[in-house]
Amino acid sequence: MASDEQFHDTSLTRRATLQASAVLVALPLAGATAAEVDTPPPAKPSGQSFALRTTVNGRPTTAEIDTRTSLLDLLRERLSLTGAKKGCDHGQCGACTVHVDGRRVASCLTLAAKVDGRRVTTIEGLSDGQTLHPMQQAFIDHDALQCGYCTPGQIMAAVACVAEGNATSRERIREYMSGNICRCGAYVGIVQAIEDAAAKMERQA
Repeated sequence: MASDEQFHDTSLTRRATLQASAVLVALPLAGATAAEVDTPPPAKPSGQSFALRTTVNGRPTTAEIDTRTSLLDLLRERLSLTGAKKGCDHGQCGACTVHVDGRRVASCLTLAAKVDGRRVTTIEGLSDGQTLHPMQQAFIDHDALQCGYCTPGQIMAAVACVAEGNATSRERIREYMSGNICRCGAYVGIVQAIEDAAAKMERQA
């Protein structure tokens, strides 16, 4: 029968073996981690800079931008005009709709450099001071919103829809507003608001 001393020696040997194994396993991992820390990440390709001169909501605006900057990122990140929303970033939801020289565009797909020398209007520039644009007021009157996330893009597209002469019937309004998605499903109120505002806009014209 083994003595207590023999059991004690075996225990020490097993412990020492396990410790040594752990060190051997950890060494390659530690080396790889150190190498990763010492190796700088690959440099991202840099775009060329561009001196942009444009007019945003009636105000002359200049900015030094990367040529890859989207109009949406310029508005939100550089000019703090956050009305236009980044919904899908693929031009499919319409939440980022703004006007360039009076025509609606998806600002997430429009390069900021493309608006050089042109006029940009966002939801922030649609009202006349404290007086809401007829389309803005109509959206309120007809409860044409729920969460409100898509509403700025809906309103900008709706104003363009009227200006384009495409608000002549409910069917035509639905067709020409189909690029703007309302995930809350407030479409009935949106169509009613556009009909209402179209009549008022025509009287003001």
